[in-house]
Amino acid sequence: MSVNLSSQKIIKDWIDYNGHMNVAYYLLIFDKFGADNLNTIFNMGEHSAKTTGMSTMMVETNITYNNELKLDEEVDINLIYFDHDKKRLQYKFEMVHKDKKYLASTFEALALYVDLNSRKVKEFEEEKVKIMDDFIIKNKSDFSAEDLKFTSKLKK
Repeated sequence: MSVNLSSQKIIKDWIDYNGHMNVAYYLLIFDKFGADNLNTIFNMGEHSAKTTGMSTMMVETNITYNNELKLDEEVDINLIYFDHDKKRLQYKFEMVHKDKKYLASTFEALALYVDLNSRKVKEFEEEKVKIMDDFIIKNKSDFSAEDLKFTSKLKK
């Protein structure tokens, strides 16, 4: 199971000389259409960065390339795991071919909550903790902790 965050069509600019999507664009899709959407749900995205000076920064990632994607194919970006501690987010996404339903790629990240003015790591405000905890309670049955790389780095 998973939580769908976005669907995207593979565009010509993302195709390399091998006739499939270049590895750099897997990361772009996960960041722009996965992490950015998740941060928006938690009120830590672009709006927060611009209005409060608080946002997240990735500090560690792990990506797998399971199957190639070609021009005009569509993919779903799904959240398959999420957790947090006082200062960190851990999440894992999958990229699934929309029609053929095969796994194209996975992406796991560890991110820190940062005050952009001081460039220092901060603890989440109570209202953000509540949003994240409510999200976990609502979606926990859709999460899988299989093959996670960064769980030991959360300080619970």
